[in-house]
Order: sequence, then C-alpha cells, then structure tokens
Amino acid sequence: MDKETLFNNWNFMRFLRLGLGIYITVQAVETLSILSGVVAVFFLFQAITNTGCCGSNGCALPTKKSNSAKTEEVKFEEIK
Repeated sequence: MDKETLFNNWNFMRFLRLGLGIYITVQAVETLSILSGVVAVFFLFQAITNTGCCGSNGCALPTKKSNSAKTEEVKFEEIK
C-alpha cells in the first residue's frame, strides 16, 4: 500500500467506514467483546485501504480514469 492510497480519494463511504470502525472499537473495548473487535478491525481495514466488501478494489471508486483519445487502426484479414 502506498501513501497515495492512504491519503487521497477520501469520500463519504471511507469516512463512514472509519467512523463505524472507531465507534465499534470503543464499544468492543468497553464491553470486552471479541466479535465486536473483529468487526471493528474489518471496518477500519476497509477505510484505510479503500477497499469494499468485494475484495481488492471490487467496490471502491476508481482512482483515475484513462481517457485515451488515440485510437488504433484495426487491420482485418480475410480467411477463405
């Protein structure tokens, strides 16, 4: 993971995951609940790495769009 992923592209969903992760962490510490701690780590991991529940950038927003104005000419070959 690089610095760009960590510090850039913070959107509403990342802040929501971070807030839920922090809230559930506090609740897990207060109640000494291991299951809540696991859920909290899951949300914090998603917020820090900008991943969703679908895996590596499966549900995350795309970071950069590639608009390639250059088109390549396609050559066809006739087969008899």
